[in-house]
Amino acid sequence: MPGLDERRACRWLISGRVQGVGFRPFIYRLATELGLSGFVRNRSGTVEILTEGDARNLDAFGLAVQQQAPALARPDLTCREKIPVRPYSGFRILPSSASNADIHIPPDYSVCRPCSEEMQDAGNRRYRYPFINCTECGPRYSLIKAMPYDRTRTTMSEFQLCNACKVEYENPNDRRFHAEPLACADCGPALWFQQPGRVAVHGNENALANAVAQLKSGLIVAVKGVGGYHLMVDAGNESALARLRVRKHRPSKPFAVMFPLTDDLIALHQAVIADPLALSALTAPDRPVVILTKKPQTGLADGIAPGLSQWGAMLPHSPLHQLLLQTFGGALVATSANISGEPVVTDPAEAQRLLARVADGFLHHNRPILRPIDDSVVQPCAENIRAIRLGRGLAPIELKLPRPMPFPVLATGAHLKNALALAWDYRVVISPHIGDLDNRRSQALLAHTATDLQRLYDVRANAIICDAHDGYASTRWARRRARESGLTLKRVGHHPAHASALVGEWPRTVGHWLVFTWDGMGLGPDGTLWGGEAFLGKPGQWRRTASFRPFRLAGGDRAGREPWRSAAALCWTAGFNWNTSAMAKEAWQKGLNCHETSSAGRLFDAAAAMIGLTEMASFEGEAPMRLEAVADPDISALPLPLNQDAENVWRTDWAPLIPFLMDGRRSAAARAGLFQASMALALVQQALRIRAEHGEINIGLAGGVFQNRLLVEQALRLLDEQGFTVRLNEQVPCNDAGISFGQIVEALYGGF
Repeated sequence: MPGLDERRACRWLISGRVQGVGFRPFIYRLATELGLSGFVRNRSGTVEILTEGDARNLDAFGLAVQQQAPALARPDLTCREKIPVRPYSGFRILPSSASNADIHIPPDYSVCRPCSEEMQDAGNRRYRYPFINCTECGPRYSLIKAMPYDRTRTTMSEFQLCNACKVEYENPNDRRFHAEPLACADCGPALWFQQPGRVAVHGNENALANAVAQLKSGLIVAVKGVGGYHLMVDAGNESALARLRVRKHRPSKPFAVMFPLTDDLIALHQAVIADPLALSALTAPDRPVVILTKKPQTGLADGIAPGLSQWGAMLPHSPLHQLLLQTFGGALVATSANISGEPVVTDPAEAQRLLARVADGFLHHNRPILRPIDDSVVQPCAENIRAIRLGRGLAPIELKLPRPMPFPVLATGAHLKNALALAWDYRVVISPHIGDLDNRRSQALLAHTATDLQRLYDVRANAIICDAHDGYASTRWARRRARESGLTLKRVGHHPAHASALVGEWPRTVGHWLVFTWDGMGLGPDGTLWGGEAFLGKPGQWRRTASFRPFRLAGGDRAGREPWRSAAALCWTAGFNWNTSAMAKEAWQKGLNCHETSSAGRLFDAAAAMIGLTEMASFEGEAPMRLEAVADPDISALPLPLNQDAENVWRTDWAPLIPFLMDGRRSAAARAGLFQASMALALVQQALRIRAEHGEINIGLAGGVFQNRLLVEQALRLLDEQGFTVRLNEQVPCNDAGISFGQIVEALYGGF
């Protein structure tokens, strides 16, 4: 047998998230410490390593690659093979090669602690430099032109490194070795401040000072960040917030609040309740907006989220935002810089044109943003952090399929909260949030993202999946694209996609599922609008087994923004009065512009309207959010009738709730609490009946209604008491942002 010290040689291929995270310098240092020779180099998404040395050190190297990789890396050892020894002199980092298409795109990361500390150090050459970064932090997805990830393939290629930065960039022992967005004040991007009709103010400190002065004066400033512009305003200035709402056409939809990044986070803790789970999300490298319960006295403006009990809180994710908050000395509202419903703005000229009537000033920079990306939104619920919107820091997000897709497929998702998904082999990538497809800019972004995803990952789809609803812009685009390109087109029902999106996150869970898919509305195969369904089975083989008593709803899509319509429909269906025009009731009785629905989301709308919380909503989901905000969590439930219809579907009758909801002698908190508790109990009663018929089942909660934390926690408690195993979405949003992933999973098992 050869001795343990005999030289061996290995070739390694590492896939996963290994580019843009300091992986090559980590490999260089590790191999050098272990006395190994050879090389490491980027390929198009993977890292190739060749090592030579004695067997013990080669084994130690393989173990360390998995256990000691940089915090942001997600290495996956796809190949380790013995090769002939060809003595190398030392260990080197070779130039990148584009010979492999196993591509993994890194997301944008928030500023890391070492960079943040350097930025605060008056003796450091990057003191208060708003674009400081290293291999542990900084923009990635928003500036990558192509893979492999090198500076020449990013929007930073137009900034030539100064000598000092070049030394860091070329030193494998420096944490800025091949940090592609690397720059300093001498060679990198810079700020300027612009007020309409005035001369621009250039220079980082001067531009920043002017922006802060405007914010302190109660004015609105558009600030260019990592993935686009934010509209920012003093979070303590009620009149400034009111002015922003008028200009942005956003009368009541909540704003996110950005709090200063200090060691004690005192401003954050004074305003919201942040437990260790929430703090871990707030301070994570992706720095999302985190939905948290606000305190009774926040010291900030009530106009941040009128009538709601929860705020979207975030910490600065870029060095620019950190400096801005630090210099301002307090919390700032930070909302996407757009006209409500459109994609976020990314270009300075475009910002000044589109936001001319919204912003009083503009804090620009000249680092180009190749693709827009909104902030991510997450929510602590049931002892875990759950995604609400995939954006900066989280997207594009990649999941592994339990079996290979037979050919590459693009899924186009839903009409609201749209996101795309691209699947091939065992991989599926979900795009960042695109948004509601009610306007041309959003629809153009969908088309661009579809092309961009395929180009970035070097994958061309052979088929397209869309929703069954012909009225969705995503469906219309998919049909047109399939026709023009000769691609296979598959339609997937909206609610089976919700169910499959949840199950797709739990591929190792054994047994059949009962997945509750409660949302606003989606087209059912019978031509009615579903939204309160429970599906038994598994992806590709779902069968509806439970729902709600259907009712006829007038107004079509308008019903989502006019909760009184749902309230009136329930009252008229059940024989109660609703105070509205005789013409509206006559139209309903005649079935004019009416659609039958079983939507749980519309039940929540109706309850909010009956209680007097919201009859007209300014944004989708407003009524249920107000209902949750006022609900007393300690009110007992009203058991609701549950009967099987002619198609053997168990249906819960909501009618007994109406007298309680309409009873003005009871407080709004009591009525809202009773409704929430009764809906949770109705879900459990359905689950019990179906388990009695079909045996043990896993329970899933999917659909936008389950963004309601009170409902989820009440249902989980009751289900746990009955011995059910329950799963929720975690990485993939439970709302329509997860539909494209569900379409992929449904097609994977249901076939084309």
